[in-house]
Amino acid sequence: MMKKVVLLLFVGLLAISVEAQDKTAKIKFKTETLDYGVVDKGSDGVRIFEFTNTGDAPLIISKVSSSCGCTIPKKPEAPILPGKNGEIQVKYDTKRVGPIRKAITVLSNADTPTKVLKIKGEVKAVDGK
Repeated sequence: MMKKVVLLLFVGLLAISVEAQDKTAKIKFKTETLDYGVVDKGSDGVRIFEFTNTGDAPLIISKVSSSCGCTIPKKPEAPILPGKNGEIQVKYDTKRVGPIRKAITVLSNADTPTKVLKIKGEVKAVDGK
C-alpha cells in the first residue's frame, strides 16, 4: 500500500514539474569581452557584441547600461526569436586618451537575466595631440 502511495505521489509530482517547465529565452554571446586593441584618438569607437537566443522563447533585452558616460550602448528594440541572432552596439568616445576598461550590463528575460560585457583597449594620441 505504501509503495503505491509513494509511486502515485512521485508520478503526480513528475506531471506537475513537466507542466511547470515554461519556455525560456537564453542569451549566448559570441564573446563577452571586446578588445579594441590600440586605436587612434578620434577614430571610430563603434563595436558590436553579437549574440544568439539559444532558448525556446523570444528574448527581450530590457536595458543595456554602461559603467561610464564615455560608452554608449544601443540595444535591439524588437524581441529576438529563438535561434535568431542580435547585436548590441557599443560606442566608445575615442577622444579620451588612455586605457579602455569599461563594463556594459545587459538586462533581459533570459535564464541569466543579468550579463556583464567588457570592453578593453587603449586610445593613443595621434602626433602628440
